[in-house]
Amino acid sequence: MVTMALRAIRTKLLSRPIFNWAARAMPPISETERDAIEAGSVWWDGELFTGNPDWGRLLAMPPARLTEEEQAFMDGPVRELCRMVDDWTIAWRDRDLPPEVWRFMREQRFFGMIIPKRYGGLGFSNTMHSEVVRTVSSASVVAGVTVMVPNSLGPGELLMHFGTDAQRGYWLPRLAEGSEIPCFGLTSADAGSDAAAMTDIGVVEHGLHEGREVLGIRLNFHKRYITLGPIATVMGLAFKLEDPQNLLGRGQDLGITVALLPTATPGVTHGERHLPQMTHFQNGPLRGENVFIPMDWVLGGEERVGEGWKMLMTALAAGRGISLPSQSAAGACLCARATGAYARVRSQFHVPIGLFEGIRLQLADLAANAYLVDAARRLTVAALDQGHKPSVISAIMKYHATERMRRSVEKAMDIHGGKAIIDGPRNYLGGLYRSVPIGITVEGANILTRNLMIFGQGAIRSHPFMLKEMLALVEPDKAKGLEAFDESFWAHAGHAVKNAFRAFGRGWTGGRFAPAPSGVGLPHHWQMLSRHAAAFALVSDIALLTLGGDLKRKEMLSARLGDILAELYLLGAALKRYEDEGRMAEDQPIVDYIMAQGADRLGTAFQGVLANLPARAAAHLVGFIAFPFGVPRSEPSDRLANQVAEILLAPSAQRDRLTPGLYGGEGRPDHPLAHLEEAFRLIVAAEPVEKKLREAKIRDPEEAYRRGVISDGERDQLARLKQAVDRVVAVDAFPMDDVSPLAAQHHRPQAPGTGALAMGRREAAE
Repeated sequence: MVTMALRAIRTKLLSRPIFNWAARAMPPISETERDAIEAGSVWWDGELFTGNPDWGRLLAMPPARLTEEEQAFMDGPVRELCRMVDDWTIAWRDRDLPPEVWRFMREQRFFGMIIPKRYGGLGFSNTMHSEVVRTVSSASVVAGVTVMVPNSLGPGELLMHFGTDAQRGYWLPRLAEGSEIPCFGLTSADAGSDAAAMTDIGVVEHGLHEGREVLGIRLNFHKRYITLGPIATVMGLAFKLEDPQNLLGRGQDLGITVALLPTATPGVTHGERHLPQMTHFQNGPLRGENVFIPMDWVLGGEERVGEGWKMLMTALAAGRGISLPSQSAAGACLCARATGAYARVRSQFHVPIGLFEGIRLQLADLAANAYLVDAARRLTVAALDQGHKPSVISAIMKYHATERMRRSVEKAMDIHGGKAIIDGPRNYLGGLYRSVPIGITVEGANILTRNLMIFGQGAIRSHPFMLKEMLALVEPDKAKGLEAFDESFWAHAGHAVKNAFRAFGRGWTGGRFAPAPSGVGLPHHWQMLSRHAAAFALVSDIALLTLGGDLKRKEMLSARLGDILAELYLLGAALKRYEDEGRMAEDQPIVDYIMAQGADRLGTAFQGVLANLPARAAAHLVGFIAFPFGVPRSEPSDRLANQVAEILLAPSAQRDRLTPGLYGGEGRPDHPLAHLEEAFRLIVAAEPVEKKLREAKIRDPEEAYRRGVISDGERDQLARLKQAVDRVVAVDAFPMDDVSPLAAQHHRPQAPGTGALAMGRREAAE
């Protein structure tokens, strides 16, 4: 009784005024925002927001594994598909995948990887989906995108989650066997990231379908940037549905709805192509004018009208964590592997360029990116296979995987120099370089994702109390809302106080007594994360308290807070990978390098938040509690960078473990990556012979042979090496007529007596 009385007094004197103030201060949440916030589930992001994550729970997550059936598919059809595609021929001659590749993908059911076996699909796991996209993308961006899209956000995924039994029974077998090619139409000219601005309209009315008058929807739409759109036979179409006559009895504005629309439906136009960065995967606009469809073509049937945005956000909560991160992991690993080999093969000033420290620093970054992105990818798909649908983690993966891939490609291009600039069959980086802006832009543009989504949604969805408080504020029953708010708010206050003491203890001791999982190999790194997790939870609460709804508009602050959240996740993934792979001693330098870089990025983000938080007293208070001696910053030492760079400069099991599962031209003796790997092996094997030449101060192998410094076999070995290196260093050149007949005609050198003056003389003579 006493407790209830005290709570009633608290509610009246404290909670009610705070409740009324917060209700006025909180900006309204649109339906699309609410659907996005509530989509998916909370997983490890929720632990990070507590300020005291249970790292043991993270380590207990079973690592991503393939079944025997899945591994057989990787070793068989996936490797065969990689051998069949040639990115140069696809991009610059055919402008499409060859017919035999399309046929092979259909026969092997690449388009039905995620569709259950009972519908004729392969029923693969999320891990397998990711591995296939990763490996195929390492062979061809076009093939990777073509495999990725039908298994990602689109009709197949949406049907499994939201379709009626009849829709699943009809469409899924056809999608699995590839007799139907799907696409998804969301983006239009006025609605990119802002789906609420969509101008594609459906109107509920009666109309004729197959000779009968039925209740349906009259559609008018214009979609663009639709992958597989030019060749799709069925389209998942998102549109705003209106019911001006209230025929459904649910009001006039029914919201965003999704329908399954065969592209052969009268009024639908498609077939034109966009050219995304000249990568030439199928992409183009689709239009519909006065298109009538029956109501049962709505995905999920009439009862799912108006739920389109929720459907998309739910599917995206998982899909965004697979497709682009898998392609990014392929790109980061390919850049690391190929660039390390090239830096060993390519010489300048009579030494391999990989011996220059400026190059070695970039190689260390490439190795670190490859390890980190793949570690986070594996952890994320393992969580998906456990049934989690972590929308905030998926946003982190989309942004940070593609950004790190972008940096890896830029570093690889810098080191390769002219070799990577000149396009042609010998260039194994050009297609990847052109594709980078695509990954940055699609599935939520990176600027939007970083500034608005990662922390903006995370602070609401993943925080232990914030969503409960917000829902209480908008509860129509004010008494019920106040009661819920009182309970959540004071629990939140207690949590904040505990976390402040936690951050104080860890900050003033430099994290030395912060928790680490028992029995781990590198406990000091776990302790660093524990310290920063407590500081993150503290500064998040302070930012939310002092800014309230204005934090939504403080995008730069939100971005930095999101950077901290993301870094904690990514670094935890790297440490988990180290543990899962058996704490191999040779991997410790790369983990130390990643953690040093991560600590520096965390310091940069914390400094940015504290320097720009408008409530200066609160910022100083956080600094005093969590960082009494200043925000810690660190960079990897030069010695550590050299150690990590060495991983990429010699063939080894460690190098293979760092960059697994890539297609390197196996079965294709003409493949440039196969040439590179051959030269790489030969140059390392020839090191003892080259050492003899250096010690004798002789550069010409023939002279060294004549003087008895090397044997006949060693001379032949160096000759094979030179041939292999010359083949790698060579770039392509094309006949002028092939590149531009117009330029060839205009600029072709002419022999005396054949130019314009001579032509005029002949005409005069005639």
